[in-house]
Amino acid sequence: MRSIRKLVVVGANGVMGAAAGAVFAAAGLPTVFLARSQDKAEAARARAEHLAKGRIAPGTISCGSYGSDLGHALADADLVLETVAEDAAIKRGLFALIDRLRNADTIVATGTSGLSIASLCAERSASFRRNFLGIHLFNPPTVIVGCELIPHAATDPGAVAVVRDFLTRGVGREVVETSDTPGFAGNRVGFRLLNEVAQLAEEHGVVFLDQLVGPHTGRSLPPLATIDLVGWDVHKAIVDHLHTATHDLAHAQFQLPAYLQAGIDRGHLGRKTRDKGGFYRTEGSGPTARQLVLDPATGDYRPLAELTRPLPPLVEAMKAAIRSGRDRGYRGAMEVLCAATCPEAELLRRILLGYISYGLGLVGEVVERPRDIDRIMAFGFHWAPPSVLVDAIGPGRTIVLLERARLPVPRAVLDAAVHQRALFDEPRVDRARFFAAA
Repeated sequence: MRSIRKLVVVGANGVMGAAAGAVFAAAGLPTVFLARSQDKAEAARARAEHLAKGRIAPGTISCGSYGSDLGHALADADLVLETVAEDAAIKRGLFALIDRLRNADTIVATGTSGLSIASLCAERSASFRRNFLGIHLFNPPTVIVGCELIPHAATDPGAVAVVRDFLTRGVGREVVETSDTPGFAGNRVGFRLLNEVAQLAEEHGVVFLDQLVGPHTGRSLPPLATIDLVGWDVHKAIVDHLHTATHDLAHAQFQLPAYLQAGIDRGHLGRKTRDKGGFYRTEGSGPTARQLVLDPATGDYRPLAELTRPLPPLVEAMKAAIRSGRDRGYRGAMEVLCAATCPEAELLRRILLGYISYGLGLVGEVVERPRDIDRIMAFGFHWAPPSVLVDAIGPGRTIVLLERARLPVPRAVLDAAVHQRALFDEPRVDRARFFAAA
């Protein structure tokens, strides 16, 4: 069986390139960093060594430029990972060059987060296409172990097996194989929820929604704070692509809100633009710093203290249930949510039921099993997987709530109800770890 003994990262000077290279090099794999210049590659190596916190042995990473070193680096490479800008034309041009220089059995992977794998290699040689696939690492890969592996119709199953073994046993990734569909699995499910909350923020406000859909609902960071962390420009690129390329029941949820586009046009990109911010902004520094929050309706920022109100009673009751630890806590929180009749409960149920319906509804189209959706949301997003929520609510009750909300009932939920069995199939994962009452 083929194995990965040397890896080349093309576009190593990008955020994902350096971080991915850090993961590979820390596992002891000889890794070549290539960028447009030697200096950029050297800077990427310094970033990778910083990220790896001393776990990269001296000499493991070597550096070079496209112009001087690409041919030499590819001569004995087993795997080439492309991590350049998320632009199909740029990637295709680079693959044309790699195709001319690679060995016949060198595997080439793109790090795209959602572009069509088949279209990126459509003009390449038959050998290139057979050995081409997608490896979608989640940022930062030095912390997040979830990974999507995406072959296209012509990818050699042997190449898929080699890369899967390398990612799982070689570098400790939790690998989920997905179909070559827009956004694959994780981003398609995750950004549907994120963008839906961004749409709702214009009516309900930023602080309220981040309070409502917080860690007590099964996510490590509230949704709008997550978009600030990801970057508004990255969020826009993902949802714009999904809105253009998908035409299912979630099509409307992928429409970028106009106020987000207006903010991007003014240079508001989230945490990466500290002075301008995103949904949240810090003004000043030190003890006198003020936390500001965006008003989506006007585009203005107001002091967080002015907008911070007592937690909605629903949220406090859900958090109290988690803190109590009774019935694993999170089940009690879901019971509170399902039994509540207030408008906040209706809104939160709508958001979480949409996540369940859409995520598990992709089984059979994007992934093979419910477990695949669950694993990528757990290990890629650090969110409570849809099946955990179904089990906490109860499959039968979930069906009733989905039908009441006029949302499709996934086959997996029906099967769980009929057979009266738990849906979440990951025995080594503590379900309670996804929920926090802080």
